[in-house]
Amino acid sequence: MDEKPWFHKGLRFECSQCGDCCTGAPGYVWVNREELEDLARELKMTLADFEQAYVRQVGIRKSLVEYANGDCVFFDPNARKCTVYDARPRQCRTWPFWESNTRTPEAWKSTCEVCPGSGKGKLHSAEKILHQIAIVRL
Repeated sequence: MDEKPWFHKGLRFECSQCGDCCTGAPGYVWVNREELEDLARELKMTLADFEQAYVRQVGIRKSLVEYANGDCVFFDPNARKCTVYDARPRQCRTWPFWESNTRTPEAWKSTCEVCPGSGKGKLHSAEKILHQIAIVRL
C-alpha cells in the first residue's frame, strides 16, 4: 500500500511576482536541449548564438548564465518579471514544488519563510505537487 505524502491534503502557493526566486545568491538554472531550443526560439536566435550568449557549461550539464549579483540573465529588475516567461525552463515552472522544498513539513516551512507566495493562495493537490516534483528533482 502506498504511503500518503505528508502534504496529502495539498499545499498552497500563488506567485506574488516578487522575483525573489530569480534573484539573489548565485546558483544554477539547469537546462536541457529542448529548453534551450524553446528559449532560443522565444528570442528569435539560433541555438548556437543563444548558447554562446546565455549558457554556461558546468561539468556535463548546462545552466543559464547570471549577472554578477546572482540575478538571472532573463530577470528584468525594473518590471520585476521574467523576460522569457512563456519559455522558462522546467526548474522555474515547477517552483516551489521541488523535492527539496517538499521533503518534510520543516522544509516547506523554510520555503514559506523565503518565498512570499508559498503557503498562501491557491491550494494545489498532492497529485499536482507530485507531478511537479517528478518533472525536476532539486
